[in-house]
Amino acid sequence: MDLSFGRAIRSRWLLDPEIIFLNNGSFGATPIEVLEIQHDWQRRFEREPVAFVRQHLHHELRNAAATMAAFMGARGEDLVFVENATTGVNAVIRSILPLLDPGDELLTTSHVYNAVRQTLRYAADIAECIYIEVPVPFPIGSAAEVIEAVRRAITERTRFALFDHITSPTGLVFPVEELVQICKERGIMVMIDGAHTPGMLPLQLDELGADWYTGNFHKWLFAPKGCAFLWTAPERQAMTHPVVISHGYQKGYLAEFDFTGTKDWSTYLSAPAGLAFYERLGGGNIYRYNRTLALDAQRVLARAVGVTPPAPQEMIAFLAAVPLPSTEATEVAANRLQQWLFDEHRIEVPIFAWDGHLLLRTASQVYNEAWEYDHLARIIEQWIARAD
Repeated sequence: MDLSFGRAIRSRWLLDPEIIFLNNGSFGATPIEVLEIQHDWQRRFEREPVAFVRQHLHHELRNAAATMAAFMGARGEDLVFVENATTGVNAVIRSILPLLDPGDELLTTSHVYNAVRQTLRYAADIAECIYIEVPVPFPIGSAAEVIEAVRRAITERTRFALFDHITSPTGLVFPVEELVQICKERGIMVMIDGAHTPGMLPLQLDELGADWYTGNFHKWLFAPKGCAFLWTAPERQAMTHPVVISHGYQKGYLAEFDFTGTKDWSTYLSAPAGLAFYERLGGGNIYRYNRTLALDAQRVLARAVGVTPPAPQEMIAFLAAVPLPSTEATEVAANRLQQWLFDEHRIEVPIFAWDGHLLLRTASQVYNEAWEYDHLARIIEQWIARAD
């Protein structure tokens, strides 16, 4: 492992040094030097807000979009900034509502992020469609189980499908290339929720074949909070509108999304600084370090719980989830355990109530070290023994 990572680099973030922070996956963590660049953008805006918006904002946004798009194998004119992946999902699902007929099916999997689940349910209620959540097992043996479950669930009424690239509660890398292909062969509109993907896995958006792809820059690409993107295939751009309709309506995809009203654009304009930080650390170095930590975390936590690793290594990137033994797999119980780990042991790690289990999900970032996961495993062993 690269010894320049771990505690040796943690001072480049504002993270509390007394906390074992194993939850980069929730909101990310922005390096101090990127925050300073964000503050420079804020100061530039505040010096003359009107002139900045009228004379400079569009150019600067498009430059930032072009930089981020190139990193993901896309064109800048196909990428717009949004606050978070949930906003990207909402923009698309609200945009397709006029295309839906009563009885059409909206399809996703049981690993869907809950905010996205609720958005799909909302659309189904409004358009009198049928919301379909395909059961995908966890523990899981291979990515083929995802493909077969989706293939079996598609019907002649399936109109729109949304799949996670990396699932939030279970931390699995889904076979999105195959899932997109299945949908395209059947004429189904398909969107990929890549909330965790930028900075974790390489992307070639122009080659993927999806109609829409959304993802966050503030999780694994070191951008400030509230910095995400929506990529839209050229043939879908005329029908795709932001959640907030504003001055740019019917003036084109970029005009509609680039200005929806006053906001802090510094998050978007600082995205290239986050990418530059990522590239200075070495993207390949980050991947090797973080994935090694994630696989180690899966192994030691599974051993502590007394189960086999619940997912194959090829479905793991920087997140690793392990089911916990519990007779009370509720949101209340999950929150209680998460708070206990924080209050009593100064460990920040998420616990989810999911499909009848409590799931513990670790995240691995370059400021983490292997001993932190070992320490968490010992605490979990004590918690299990106490519960018995």
